[in-house]
Amino acid sequence: MSTPDGALFSDPFHNEFGTWMLGYSPAGGGDVGEVAAVGRAVGDGDDGAFFDAWVAAGDRVRAEADAAAAAGRPGASDLYLRASAFYASSYHPLFGTPVDPRLLDGFRRQIDAFDAGLALRGIHPAAVPVGDARVPAYLVPAFGRETEVRPLLILVNGYDATVTDSYFASAVAALRRGYHCLLFDGPGQGAVLFEQGVPMRPDWEVVVSAIIDHALTSPIVDPDRIAVSGWSLGGYLAPRAASGDARIAACIADPGQQDLGAGLSTFARRLGATEEEAADPSGLDDAVVDRLMGVIEQDRKLRWSIVQRGFWVNGVSDLKSFLARSAEYRIDRVADIRCPVLLTRAEGDPLAAGVPAFAAALPDATVIDFTAAEGAGGHCSMQNRSLLNRRALDWLDDVLAAR
Repeated sequence: MSTPDGALFSDPFHNEFGTWMLGYSPAGGGDVGEVAAVGRAVGDGDDGAFFDAWVAAGDRVRAEADAAAAAGRPGASDLYLRASAFYASSYHPLFGTPVDPRLLDGFRRQIDAFDAGLALRGIHPAAVPVGDARVPAYLVPAFGRETEVRPLLILVNGYDATVTDSYFASAVAALRRGYHCLLFDGPGQGAVLFEQGVPMRPDWEVVVSAIIDHALTSPIVDPDRIAVSGWSLGGYLAPRAASGDARIAACIADPGQQDLGAGLSTFARRLGATEEEAADPSGLDDAVVDRLMGVIEQDRKLRWSIVQRGFWVNGVSDLKSFLARSAEYRIDRVADIRCPVLLTRAEGDPLAAGVPAFAAALPDATVIDFTAAEGAGGHCSMQNRSLLNRRALDWLDDVLAAR
């Protein structure tokens, strides 16, 4: 096996998915040696080898968790959650329809370990009704302040992350800071997509309003200090929620996105569409769509992002429908977002291109930049997630203190 310089997996496609775990290390996810060991186990193998290696690593940690739980050791909960992160890393290359049974197997192992870890802390998922979906929601109390009335941070995932990812990427840092956290997978995400077949929806205010209604049934939630934070596509979903629910006191969008349709125009030009064709990607004629689809099919990462993931998450089966559906993801009522909003902008993240215009349209916006020099210039600053969490939570502390 040969790997590119600095890579832990020989296949660049696998390396991007496999090294995502490193952003979870400070929160108790896999360490670099474990990720490197998985990379060696995959070798020059295919997506099946990638899946098998991660599941084997998850099984190893799960066995340690079972032994710790049987012995009554205090670290059992953390080990179950750690195993969940390994399983969650296994199946991303397998995204798409018809649904690969290995994806469901990896996901079910993930959630079983996740639930086991939280159950040891007395935390169990609720099923919150949102339209046709039953949304799994976990209210996780702040570490060491489990019975206190505290501010609540609602965490919103994007296209392909799940509750396990939001736990390690964002929740642990917030729980240490004294925030209660509510984790959930909504339509188009996690169990709601994988098990229930419910696709994504642009009106995320409906989803988060139902989540807030559920959260307010708990006596430990301060109703005046409820914040929402979204990463990746959640950088659109979170502020969209804030535009429709005045109970949200603060919003973090990582990175901030107001209009996915504007990004589609840039995307279409990059694939070879003319300026006129790119002006309205949802209205492209079939010949142009076929030409763009040909480009997508030749690029493995693009094919995964658009065909395997994008089609499935949005409940569509062709590029034209995907473009039309994506154009619905826009925030028209920006002025209705009355709460303070933090927009992150990592210099190497193409999703952050619209941050300046979004900030200018918001009544109360703060922009925090993240750079490659800080090791935080990539998508969602995953190579230095600790820095992003620290700055975002500092901002949130100040905003909620002012209330």
